[in-house]
Amino acid sequence: MAAKNSGTAAAATAVPESPPQAGAPKQVRGSKSSTVTLERLRANIGPLSTTMLRELENTLPWYRRLSADERSSLGLVAQNGIAAFVSWYEHPSSPSWVLSDVFGTAPTELTRSISLQRALQLIRTVVQVVEDRVPELAGATEQVALREAVLRYSREVAFAAADVYARAAENRGAWDTRLEALAVDGILRGENPDALQSRISALGWTSHNRFTIMVGPAPAEANATFLATLRRAAGRFAADAMVGIQGDRLILVLGGVADPETAYLRLSELFAPGPVVYGPLAATLTDATASAQAAFAGMAAARGWTGAPRPVSADDLWPERVMGGDDSARRALVSNIYRPLMAASNGLIETLNSYLQLGHSLEAAARDLFVHSNTVRYRLRRVCDVTGWDPLIPREAFVLQTALVVGRLAVAPKQPQERQAARG
Repeated sequence: MAAKNSGTAAAATAVPESPPQAGAPKQVRGSKSSTVTLERLRANIGPLSTTMLRELENTLPWYRRLSADERSSLGLVAQNGIAAFVSWYEHPSSPSWVLSDVFGTAPTELTRSISLQRALQLIRTVVQVVEDRVPELAGATEQVALREAVLRYSREVAFAAADVYARAAENRGAWDTRLEALAVDGILRGENPDALQSRISALGWTSHNRFTIMVGPAPAEANATFLATLRRAAGRFAADAMVGIQGDRLILVLGGVADPETAYLRLSELFAPGPVVYGPLAATLTDATASAQAAFAGMAAARGWTGAPRPVSADDLWPERVMGGDDSARRALVSNIYRPLMAASNGLIETLNSYLQLGHSLEAAARDLFVHSNTVRYRLRRVCDVTGWDPLIPREAFVLQTALVVGRLAVAPKQPQERQAARG
């Protein structure tokens, strides 16, 4: 009975919940915002925008250095941010509104004008302007709620800005990849040097000489991660690098190579198993095309030299390339070996021919030429000085012998009338 009376007394003393007064603010976001605060926010969009632009000028030095069009674009983003905050404060929604309401059509211009760090500085300034005016925009009971809303809003805008820059970076990366592939293909096909220079400059290429091309088998999974690793590795040895994949071939274009031999050796480790060939250093983009063609011809002929090192120079494969029908290798043997030997005279070409024909024997060549073996040895050293190839090394002797054969075939035999005129 006492308990019942106690419950009745408690019920009697409870204060009933009074209905809202006619003039009370309408609760839009639970108990945290009222029509009075919303009306103040709407009424202050203009003053807040003006204050915000002035604050950007005063606090962000880089903003003052932008062009008028860039400042206008960024100022529009900031003003949209204030207007969108008012709408969001009244009707919170998913983060998708941020991209359309705040950034609108500005993401492309935004990412071109400023970095993500500067974009976040701009957002911080906008938020600070609104937060400083909270006492003027909300009553004492709603100021805490309004500040919390400003913080949540700034978080959403910051995430949206990061998303904008991430998408821009993805698009830029995809475009750079396509442009890089076009540039590599243009070098291989020998396109107009001016057009090629324009393309590689768009990729940030700064080198103007010491171009070289490496060609080898591509890994089975040459994905974006592998390509990024290859570019980073190439960046340690060259000022610039481009990567291309054509079928099962991986192509690496290097510019400004400081230490070619080390670069070729270390970078060849990133190719799939198989021969890796590098072309000769090129002084210009036009020469880079010849370097690329030599590297590809070397790839086709590399299996002819079972003892070839990895990587191997395309020039070291001249004999195999000639046998494979590469006319550029034939011309290289004639111009770099045969003609210099013919011009040197002093019996160099006769001594070399005798040495090669008689089993690489100094004594046999000396008997055949009726000279001392030391004379043969001296002349062979001269052959090395003139051509850069040492006949005492079996592989290089093979290159020299191929050059002699190709050179004789390249020189047209004299006609009978010409021989008769020469005798007369």
